[in-house]
Amino acid sequence: MRLRSPSHYEFAILTDLCMRSKAVWGYTPEMLEEFRAELTVSEEDAANDVIVVADDIRGIAGVVQLAIDGDTAWLEKLFVEPTRMGEGTGQMMYVWACRVAQDAGAKDLVIDCDPDAKDFYLRMGAERDGEAESPSISGRMLPRLVHRLHPARDGGN
Repeated sequence: MRLRSPSHYEFAILTDLCMRSKAVWGYTPEMLEEFRAELTVSEEDAANDVIVVADDIRGIAGVVQLAIDGDTAWLEKLFVEPTRMGEGTGQMMYVWACRVAQDAGAKDLVIDCDPDAKDFYLRMGAERDGEAESPSISGRMLPRLVHRLHPARDGGN
């Protein structure tokens, strides 16, 4: 498995992957459409944030998007192809996101996650930190989690 930057022609493919991955949690087609804008991977996202694709000889297995703003990083997206769940791709992308955020000087990685994905992030070391309103559905509250990042080490220290 490797992590790489997405090609410009893959944005629609990655958006479809995010939609399929979100559908695993049993959302209706109508609700998934409400999430579409939030789940879209765009050229603008790639220009403003760090996005990587996890792939191997079998194709794309996942996508992760990280926004960094000073000492806070935001896990914007982390989605695994449903047929590839359970292979460790999500863990690999999450560890990558923590390392990149830490190397950029972030102290915290903030995750406003799907309620069904909360346990994954808690197992990975995130902690509960209240709630945040869904960017897609007014009044829908999501778990807010924070992964406290340790300061990056200097080369010889």
